[in-house]
Amino acid sequence: MSGHTGPSARPAVPGPLLAGRTAVITGGTRGIGRGIAEVLGEAGARVVISGRDADRGRKVADELSAPDAPCRFHRADVRSQPDLESLAQFAADEFGSLDVLVHNAGVYPEVPLAEMSEADWDLVHDTNLKSAFFAFRACLPRLKESPAGRIVFVSSITGPITGYPGLAAYGASKAGMNGFMRTAAIEVAPFGITVNAVAPGSIRTEGLAGLGAQAIEAMEALIPLHRLGDPRDIGGAVLYLASDLASFVTGQSLVVDGGQILPEIPG
Repeated sequence: MSGHTGPSARPAVPGPLLAGRTAVITGGTRGIGRGIAEVLGEAGARVVISGRDADRGRKVADELSAPDAPCRFHRADVRSQPDLESLAQFAADEFGSLDVLVHNAGVYPEVPLAEMSEADWDLVHDTNLKSAFFAFRACLPRLKESPAGRIVFVSSITGPITGYPGLAAYGASKAGMNGFMRTAAIEVAPFGITVNAVAPGSIRTEGLAGLGAQAIEAMEALIPLHRLGDPRDIGGAVLYLASDLASFVTGQSLVVDGGQILPEIPG
């Protein structure tokens, strides 16, 4: 069976769906986070990206900024509640509102369970799961003030749906994120805020590029669409959930994987 194995098409953004709104994207300086920032900016959002590398963050913000959709960088470690409170305050001060939180930052070190230490486990859960709680709490007061508050967590197929050797801590953190998302959606529904997640499959990021062409071809062969996802594919899903098009969608996880989880027998 033949299939498309080259770079993915860059999905076009259908108009300024987020014009006049401010979006905060944690981990927005590279990979999936940068792809999300690009798409939301093209949809008219004023974007604030965060990360721990200030030099890189400022450079990326300058590259993404546009006259009608400015992008700013604010340094934050998602493991720190004060850092995330500072991030939320920066967005509100800079642009006058905070309408969309996209919590994307995360780590995925591969460590077999037999070799995993408590420190290994805590690093992943503090960065991926506890940070979701911190980001939620930090941004909630300003999201309540928005006429269209949106929270989107970047989860994964790994953990909520599939497993992968060496990623037990990562999978557990992402499954936990989905559980947190569902209850959070119920609790903030009275304020008109929606809470959803996007679950990426294999996405072409800097981390995957280091695996080499042969490994990437083997991964693509297991995906029914026969290509890796582009960070902008995740950006498109986030845009939908952050826009008025999804105003009646909450507590859901949207899988974006090219059909990766569909076959009973891979290949």
